[in-house]
Amino acid sequence: MSPPISLPASIDVAVIGAGSSGIAAARRLARAGVSVVVLEARDRIGGRAHTGLREGMPLDLGCGWLHSADENVLTGIGRAAGFTIDETPPPWEQQTFDLGLTAAERAEFGTAFDAFDERVAEAAKAGDDHAASNLFIPGERWNPHMDAISGALNGAKFAEVSILDYDAYEDSGVNYRLVEGYGALIAALGADVPVVLDCAVRRIDRSGVRLTIETSRGTVEAQSLILTLPTSILASEGVRFDPPLPDLVEAAAGAPLGLASKLHMALHGWEEFPKDGQLWGRSDTAQTAGYHLRPFGRPIIEGYFGGDLAWGLEAEGEAAFFDFACSELAVLLGSSFPKRLRALSTSMWGAEPFSLGAYSHVPPGQGDRLTGARARLRRPIEDRIFVAGEATSPNFYGTCHGAWMEGERAAVEAMTALGLDPRLSQPEAR
Repeated sequence: MSPPISLPASIDVAVIGAGSSGIAAARRLARAGVSVVVLEARDRIGGRAHTGLREGMPLDLGCGWLHSADENVLTGIGRAAGFTIDETPPPWEQQTFDLGLTAAERAEFGTAFDAFDERVAEAAKAGDDHAASNLFIPGERWNPHMDAISGALNGAKFAEVSILDYDAYEDSGVNYRLVEGYGALIAALGADVPVVLDCAVRRIDRSGVRLTIETSRGTVEAQSLILTLPTSILASEGVRFDPPLPDLVEAAAGAPLGLASKLHMALHGWEEFPKDGQLWGRSDTAQTAGYHLRPFGRPIIEGYFGGDLAWGLEAEGEAAFFDFACSELAVLLGSSFPKRLRALSTSMWGAEPFSLGAYSHVPPGQGDRLTGARARLRRPIEDRIFVAGEATSPNFYGTCHGAWMEGERAAVEAMTALGLDPRLSQPEAR
């Protein structure tokens, strides 16, 4: 990490937020010779990509998978940066030891989910922007479990998810992980970027020829601004614009953040379990968690909690996640099993003031690709304010690489507005 930098008095482009999108934008601008600074409220780089070190193990508290890894720009960038890519397939369709869910039942669920996806695709072709849950078969056994999966995919149940938006997501089906951590990669990529940490932006005055940005560490003027804050912060006007931008606030509210939370637990007697195994607590309710057993072969269990369950547990505090996990795993693995577990880390993205959620979904009525919330967020404001992040990605929302690509898109728009040729700065090699 480079030494801390001071807040400049004036800059060509100010980037708000040092997550994946902000770092991508700043790197692209810097390669073109644009003077740029990134303003970050936290004391670290990475945003919702955050790797914490626990007992010598790098644990991703935020995003952890290189989704669509064979096409993901960050796969190649990560390799070039010296990071180790683990290509072990994810265990999401497993149920280790057939506990609570037999192989036949898993196959039955897979068939039901595939059929649901097909109904979604057909409805999307017809322009149906209702709730995806409208396409459940009433009374089907697997509806609650599909909502549990939606908690992991969308951070919300399918009743809160637009058919059009859900169908727009693109996934090659190839998923890898970074041994050293996804958050560690974004932090490393930001090491040479001019980032001012502990620098919360409070107000943006756009009444003048140049933008005046008031922060907790002083004021900076900028010709252009790239805004990479979570939609939850924009919608709640955690950063105030003067004059106000009601259209931006409304668009951000149309792509709210759902919640997906992680719990890492040390496991005594880990040798009994397979590397990269998987258990779902229950299959008859959406109020259940998924448990990745021994990720990377480590002596831990990574619990994953989504949607209403995650919000409810967060409201009770960090200990509630561990208590819930112990209760579910005791049913599957025996009443004495919780004695073998010890909490290592818990993510609390909903309570974290600079996030207020994990990643975006679009509710029914907001999913149109041309007029919906994501499209509205992407529109430049006065040709000098550009919004980027996972929520503005039309096809890769909710992902770190989607945020990265959107940061580069916003950087190109900012360069064009400054009268520069974007070809001066090509995208980083995949």
